[in-house]
Amino acid sequence: MIIKTVNGKTPEIGEDCFIAENATIVGEVTMGDQCSIWFNAVVRGDVNYITMGNKVNVQDGAVIHGTYQKSATKIGNNVSIGYNALVHGCTIKDNVLIGMGSIVMDNCVVESNSIIAAGAVVTAGTHVPEGSVFAGMPAKKIKDISVELSSGEIDRIANNYVKYSGWFKED
Repeated sequence: MIIKTVNGKTPEIGEDCFIAENATIVGEVTMGDQCSIWFNAVVRGDVNYITMGNKVNVQDGAVIHGTYQKSATKIGNNVSIGYNALVHGCTIKDNVLIGMGSIVMDNCVVESNSIIAAGAVVTAGTHVPEGSVFAGMPAKKIKDISVELSSGEIDRIANNYVKYSGWFKED
């Protein structure tokens, strides 16, 4: 793993976190507890800060970054960021699933209990209302989230990644 200080800012990693051997975390990054940063994921807090709550998983190949002097990235609790997703200079509230290969651009706000579908492109400045499912390019609301989606996807995936990371900590 690469954990690097940039401009005097060193990543702060919470309790009981897993960082894969080839993950990169640099600069002003603050992570909560039970987070996991997976293989080839990059969390770059060099040009603006990144905050993550508890139980956030950043899956393989995902990139989290911000915009210099403009947009920090703020991620709440119980958030899953899917494989190869790009989360850039935006706010992701609690209990959110960012799907595989999706892009969430600068100054977006994804409210709690929402899903960004795999491959979606959430264009700059988009506001995703609480309890929404957004999909497409550009991403638009396709439906309200159901209890089944919330517990069956958002909670299940976040909880599974806490479990998966435990497998790697045992070695």
